[in-house]
Amino acid sequence: MRHFGHVPPEDRQRLFHQEPAEFTGDAPARVLSAALGATLYSPATRPRLADDIVKQEAAGVRSMVLCLEDSIGDGEVAHGEANLVAQLSDLETRGAALPLLFVRVRAAEQIMDLVRRLGPAARLLSGFVLPKFTYERGEVFLSALGEAERACGRRLFAMPVLESPELLHLETRSETLLDIARIVDKYRDRVLALRLGVTDFCSAYGLRRAADTTAYDVRIVANVISDVVNVLGRADGTGFTITGPVWEYFRLHERMFKPQLRSSPFLAGRAESLRTALIEHDLDGLLREIELDRANGLLGKTCIHPSHVMPVHALSVVSHEEFVDAVDILRPERGGGGVVRSAYTNKMNEVKPHRAWAERTLLRAEVFGVAREDIGFVELLAAGLGR
Repeated sequence: MRHFGHVPPEDRQRLFHQEPAEFTGDAPARVLSAALGATLYSPATRPRLADDIVKQEAAGVRSMVLCLEDSIGDGEVAHGEANLVAQLSDLETRGAALPLLFVRVRAAEQIMDLVRRLGPAARLLSGFVLPKFTYERGEVFLSALGEAERACGRRLFAMPVLESPELLHLETRSETLLDIARIVDKYRDRVLALRLGVTDFCSAYGLRRAADTTAYDVRIVANVISDVVNVLGRADGTGFTITGPVWEYFRLHERMFKPQLRSSPFLAGRAESLRTALIEHDLDGLLREIELDRANGLLGKTCIHPSHVMPVHALSVVSHEEFVDAVDILRPERGGGGVVRSAYTNKMNEVKPHRAWAERTLLRAEVFGVAREDIGFVELLAAGLGR
């Protein structure tokens, strides 16, 4: 699979200075964690789940979570499990192209039970999402994952969700974070990425952000994100990929937006026309939050609606300017450090302080590609939506 792989080859050549690379579920963890992109959540109870997965893969989705937790009612769990097993077993016989698939469970015992019930279809899974992750719950979850991995004979990753009240409350946050750091470090080879449960954070204080308010505008939430990145997102080799929080609003439907992308104001680069359309469809807040995710050290995003996927991916493509700067910073002859003027002549690149940024940028360039110098977000979004 590859990002923008659903876009015709001739369009990719027009858009990309360096096209996104192909990857498989067997790729190294560092590649897969960067390649998650917009991870689309779907309730495991959907009656046509197998068809939905195939459809979303064809539309550019590269990672999905099949949810048995908060997205379904407490009385629907048994049905959700049975449906999940039946739908994945159906997919296993089709041989269709699939995104990376994860199952969000409620309890650790579900992991082994589902792997046993899936049988050969367990090979379709890349891992499990572990909710309300703390040190105590984490040890049980990750031990169960190891057992399931041995049982099915393939690598299974964990994606813990950081969303517990202990993490939010000031008096317990530091201890909780350090405990989480210890447990994920112990199982480092199994932890693909850490996900943020911002909706649960808001719930603890009876809050809900509006369509024009990002997670970073809610100060109590922004403080938690900052502390999580501080402890768990360091660039010194001890950190993990931390993904952006969910965006709740989805009034936009792709087929409503496509005609506007085809119209001349967009392609002529009239930014105000684009901004007006985005605001009308509740995408302006999403785009601002994606930019703030990256500025705060997060990569990828939890998504609950297909219309969010391509905006996330379009903004994940490395710009030509970023790429040129990163390559220049990492040149072997720069090993001694120093300061050099950017090839775009608009900034100074400090070789040592910017090295970690450059390495992360080139990893993102590997999986999402590098746009041509004259290509921006609008063209990438339009192509991703099939304009």
